Amino acid sequence: MEYDEKLARFRQAHLNPFNKQSGPRQHEQGPGEEVPDVTPEEALPELPPGEPEFRCPERVMDLGLSEDHFSRPVGLFLASDVQQLRQAIEECKQVILELPEQSEKQKDAVVRLIHLRLKLQELKDPNEDEPNIRVLLEHRFYKEKSKSVKQTCDKCNTIIWGLIQTWYTCTGCYYRCHSKCLNLISKPCVSSKVSHQAEYELNICPETGLDSQDYRCAECRAPISLRGVPSEARQCDYTGQYYCSHCHWNDLAVIPARVVHNWDFEPRKVSRCSMRYLALMVSRPVLRLREINPLLFSYVEELVEIRLRQDILLMKPYFITCREAMEARLLLQDRQHFVENDEMYSVQDLLDVHAGRLGCSLTEIHTLFAKHIKLDCERCQAKGFVCELCREGDVLFPFDSHTSVCADCSAVFHRDCYYDNSTTCPKCARLSLRKQSLFQEPGPDVEA
Repeated sequence: MEYDEKLARFRQAHLNPFNKQSGPRQHEQGPGEEVPDVTPEEALPELPPGEPEFRCPERVMDLGLSEDHFSRPVGLFLASDVQQLRQAIEECKQVILELPEQSEKQKDAVVRLIHLRLKLQELKDPNEDEPNIRVLLEHRFYKEKSKSVKQTCDKCNTIIWGLIQTWYTCTGCYYRCHSKCLNLISKPCVSSKVSHQAEYELNICPETGLDSQDYRCAECRAPISLRGVPSEARQCDYTGQYYCSHCHWNDLAVIPARVVHNWDFEPRKVSRCSMRYLALMVSRPVLRLREINPLLFSYVEELVEIRLRQDILLMKPYFITCREAMEARLLLQDRQHFVENDEMYSVQDLLDVHAGRLGCSLTEIHTLFAKHIKLDCERCQAKGFVCELCREGDVLFPFDSHTSVCADCSAVFHRDCYYDNSTTCPKCARLSLRKQSLFQEPGPDVEA
């Protein structure tokens, strides 16, 4: 009897959730007998008082089998080729549409769809649908492969999600856009303008008024107004024109006209097109400061340091005729225009002058060149000069600080000797006397 009670308690604690109508002793009935309609509570014997009663309601005994855990997962995660992945993506899209909105199952299906698209992007051949390089309106677009860098499309002004979107960058002007926005671009590449017509707008903010633009964006021709309806009009401080919010992102840049005329380096708001143009032009030597604003050298003390450029030009003839200097390529510098002339400046040169960096760079170049001519190379040393006025002292060079150079014959003298004796070069005086003796007209013939 004790054994039967323990067996009854065990069966009561382990009810079969799949057989809700039959009692625990159904297996004892024969195949032809009728099964009485009794509940599990009626079929179990009564327990003696004091014994714990093990009751397991059906909601507690639910093993979670009502959910379909054994069906094929949505999205064919085992797909290995492009065709199967595309089929899985379409099925996953259909499941997302059928599931209830904002449900957990729908969120899981969206996650599956993202993984499937990433897998498809990895397997798909890049030359299958979109080429790596595309040329459009003088832009040379190159397909980017970086997936983790967050960029913004210059056309639609939205974020480029590199993980799931294809995007291109122009190698000339660094214009970035989605692959879907390529055919919508209407602005030609700025680098073509830089290569064909490299010059600055030297008028400070040449505004002509919004009415001259017909109240439209200067780039995309979208309707704009100062009241912000339908779009806000933003002025570019470089061109003076007005642009919409898609073409003008309130980027800041140094304006060359304000630097040249006012020595003002405060960044101003410019359009996207102007910002790319100024970025490409920043290192190009196109400014003739002495012609544009000759008074700038009198009022800006920092520009006095650039006088070393004249000494570098005086050293250049030594390097052209020196084999060792040509093999060492001493004339190839980061600022190549410094060894070509002393008139042209770039905006980057002026920025470095304002920051105090250009003086150090010029001093390094000047020291390197002078060391080669005076100490390292015997051929360059042999091309020195001797003062023809005093004929004393060391060998002179035209780039020395204590010398003077004749503008006519390029002879070199001590500065004190040249200005103390006379203002006329003795070498030029001898040459003029020789020319007079050679081309002197003969007197009248004497009659025999």
